[in-house]
Amino acid sequence: MARRVLTPEERALWGKLARTVTPLRKARPAPLMETVSQEAFAAALDAPRAVKGRVPPARPAPAPASPPAPAAVPVLDGSWEKRIRSGRIVPDHAIDLHGLNLAAAHVRLDRAIGDGLALGWRVLLVVTGKPRPTPAPGETRRRGAIRAEIGDWLARSPNAHRIASVRQAHPRHGGEGALYIILRRARDATSS
Repeated sequence: MARRVLTPEERALWGKLARTVTPLRKARPAPLMETVSQEAFAAALDAPRAVKGRVPPARPAPAPASPPAPAAVPVLDGSWEKRIRSGRIVPDHAIDLHGLNLAAAHVRLDRAIGDGLALGWRVLLVVTGKPRPTPAPGETRRRGAIRAEIGDWLARSPNAHRIASVRQAHPRHGGEGALYIILRRARDATSS
C-alpha cells in the first residue's frame, strides 16, 4: 500500500504536535522527509496507479452472512407475564421437594415433568424451599442444594426441549422458595 504524501500544512501541523509529546523511551533519529512541491503532490494524486502482475477478476460481493439460529429463549408473551406477576396463574400440579436428597429430588422432578407432558399440563409448581445465605448455628447440612441444582437438572433433562420457561413463583405460591415450570404444548414442541 502506497504511503500518502503529506501536504506542507499537514507536515507543519504534525511537527507542532510532535514537539508537545514527551517520548516514553529514547527515540531513534527520524528519517528525513523530503519536501514535495504542491504541483508534484497534485500530480501524484492524479496519476493512475500501475498494476504489476496478473490482476484477478473482480469478486462478487459476498452474500451477507445469515445470523446464527437464535437459541431458545425462555420468553413468554405478555399475557403469561401478567398472570405470573399478578399471581393469577393456576398450576396444574405441584410437587414439593422438601426433605429429599438430591438424587430423589432429581428423579421426582423428571417424573413430574414426564407425567405433566403426558397429561397435557402447562404449569408445574415446584417447591424447592428458600436457600439460607448462611447456615444456622449448629447446622451441619447444606441448605438450598436442590434450588442450586434445579437449573442444571432442567437443562440436562430429556424433556428440556419441551420446557418453555422457568420462573420464580408468585409469593402466594411460595415466592423465592418455588418455581413455575411452564411446559410447551405438544404442537409447540414439534415446531422447535
